[in-house]
Order: sequence, then structure tokens, then C-alpha cells
Amino acid sequence: MSGETSLTELLKTLSVQLVEDIYVFVTLPDGAVPEDITARMVFREAEGTTLILRKTDAETFGLDYEFPCRMITLNVHSSLEAVGFIAHIASELARHDMGVNPVSGFFHDHLFVPDGREHDAMRILEQIARDSGKAD
Repeated sequence: MSGETSLTELLKTLSVQLVEDIYVFVTLPDGAVPEDITARMVFREAEGTTLILRKTDAETFGLDYEFPCRMITLNVHSSLEAVGFIAHIASELARHDMGVNPVSGFFHDHLFVPDGREHDAMRILEQIARDSGKAD
């Protein structure tokens, strides 16, 4: 198994990076994804294909989109089997009245937070790491 599973260790070693660009969520019927589009994420659901892509790309391709957001990468290699990591972070953001759409890659988790709230989210995430480091 690759990556860290200890919630304590994940929170203590957490660092965050705000990614440039504004991202949006797009849904298209299966088979209707433009060939030249570069999505950050593609997920096929029964109702269609969901894309997370840069807002400028959605506009260039004339695609309807929702949820303009900013992407924050959690720079800690969490295991895909880690328990409670995203739940802890999402709960803390919710305490500050902020929704989040988390996406897990193999090496990192990424949070999509509302555009305009990214600095609040960064501050909250950095506080989580600081508070967790004090728990030693």
C-alpha cells in the first residue's frame, strides 16, 4: 500500500498549494467530450460525463458550466485507504460555511472550493496543520 494512512500523521504533515486558474464543472453526454479538450478530471456517471476544467477552456468550447472554483492541492501523500482525512478537512471547512468538492488522485487529494473563498480555505487548512502539529 502506497501513502500514509495515519490521520494524525496526515494532518501534522499537511501542506497546501493553491493552483492557478479558475476551474468549473461541466457535464456532457457520453461521447460528446471534445477531442481537443484538456480536463483536470474526467468521471463517467450514468447521467453523463463530468469534466473539471479551466473556466477559460469551457468558454472557448462554448460549454455550459457550474461552480466556478479554485483548486487546492493537499501536499501529503495520503493512502487511498486513509480513513477520515478528507472527512476531517471537509468538516472543518463546513464549520466555516464553506462547501468543498474533494477529488483524490493516486498521490494527492485536491479540493475545489468556491472562487473567492480560496484564501479563507487556505487559512483554515494551514490552521488545521498547525493545530495538529501541537498535538504531539
